[in-house]
Amino acid sequence: MIPYEWPRAAAFGRVIPKNKIYEHAGANTALKDLFVREVDQIVWSHKLAPETVNLTATKSVTEIQVFRITTRTPSLDHEVLRAIDKAIPFPLIFEVVHAGRVRLAAAYKRPSEADGTRWVVGDYFLGGWLPEGAPRTPLPVALNIGALYERLLEPLVAGQTARLIPSIGQAPQKPLTSGEADHSVSLEDRIAHAEAIKAQLREVERIKSRLVREKQFNKRVAINAELRVAKQEFERLTAGTAGTAVANYQEDDHG
Repeated sequence: MIPYEWPRAAAFGRVIPKNKIYEHAGANTALKDLFVREVDQIVWSHKLAPETVNLTATKSVTEIQVFRITTRTPSLDHEVLRAIDKAIPFPLIFEVVHAGRVRLAAAYKRPSEADGTRWVVGDYFLGGWLPEGAPRTPLPVALNIGALYERLLEPLVAGQTARLIPSIGQAPQKPLTSGEADHSVSLEDRIAHAEAIKAQLREVERIKSRLVREKQFNKRVAINAELRVAKQEFERLTAGTAGTAVANYQEDDHG
């Protein structure tokens, strides 16, 4: 997905020392080592707030913060993102930058129902890499900051799901047009569905690995049967998903 053109009024541009993240996230030695090894610089780049984007706050989303992380390695451990999310009490959108390329990353973050002072952070969704100088797209249209947060997350969820689906050889379905994209399903339900697809794909790959290692014929027959069941469940989860995911992804990039 194409990175967003963050509003000039929302520019913040504050470099965040790693030790500040350590303090607020309660970082242990292993986490600090991850930051040292993988992170070059952290910049709090933009604050999407009522006064900077001219949208009203909602109870669960009063502001959205954009963090720009310049990395020393092509991959960034999700525990680094989780530590920053833990340190900052607002929903976050990350721009990850490495070797002249940029990608978006985010997890769905919401206040805990049991304790409003705590945040619940889900799995991370990643956009594809693009040249850092690539044209950016305007922010999606939204009625309030809560809706804006959902519109920022939707293409990340849809894009990652679309990339997962062909990975076991499933024939891609005919994409829907952007006008046909289904927005009736809640973001939480989409994320739960995407996480279920990801977990089932891991299960398929785990069984495949067992099959490769197993040499006894009778055990291979049993594992093959298990693999068929796992693939059937994957296909059930992804039935109708490929076209919708691609359409939602294309709508954000080209709509």
